[in-house]
Amino acid sequence: MANDRGTLRRLAWLIAAVLAGLLAWVGSGPWRTIEGIRQAVKTEDARALAQHVDFPALRASLKPQLQDRIVRAAGVEAHTGPLAAFGLTVATGLAGGLVDALVTPAGLGAMMEGRKVWNRAGGIPPPARSDTSAQAEPLPDPRLRFESFSRAAVAVPLEDGGELSLVLTRSGTRWRLSEIRLPPP
Repeated sequence: MANDRGTLRRLAWLIAAVLAGLLAWVGSGPWRTIEGIRQAVKTEDARALAQHVDFPALRASLKPQLQDRIVRAAGVEAHTGPLAAFGLTVATGLAGGLVDALVTPAGLGAMMEGRKVWNRAGGIPPPARSDTSAQAEPLPDPRLRFESFSRAAVAVPLEDGGELSLVLTRSGTRWRLSEIRLPPP
C-alpha cells in the first residue's frame, strides 16, 4: 500500500513537471519566434522566415490598413467626382493586389532576392549564415506583451519615433506572425 502511494506521488510530480515544461515552452514561444524572424532576416533566408508567418492572416491584416491610408491620403476631394472615386477604387484595389502578391512565401523570397541583388550591386557581401554580427539588427529593441494566452504583441521602435506592432498568435504550441499594425500616419 505504501509503495502504491509513493508511485502515485512520483507519477503526480512527473505529470506536474511535464505540464510546467510544456507551459514554459508555450510561454517562451513569442520570444523564440521573434528571434527566428530576426535570424532569418539577417541571413536573408526566406524559407526560414516563412516558417514564422501566417500568410493568410497577415494579408488580411495589412490590406485594410493600406487601403485606409490610400483613402486618407486622397482626402475629401477624391470622393467628390465620379472619376476621382473610380481612381480611388482602382488604387485601393491595386494596394490589395500588391499585398496579395508580396505577402506570400514566393513574394517574400523575391523581395529577399531583390535585396541580395541590390547588395551585390552596391558591393555589400552576402551575409554568412553563421556570422551575422556585422549587420544591422532587424527588429531592434522589441518589447513583448501578452494580450491573451494565445496572442502577443511585439512593439518595435522605428527611426522616426513611431512604433510598429507585430502580433503573434498561437496555434497549438506554435507561435507565428499573424498581424502587423502600422503606426499612425
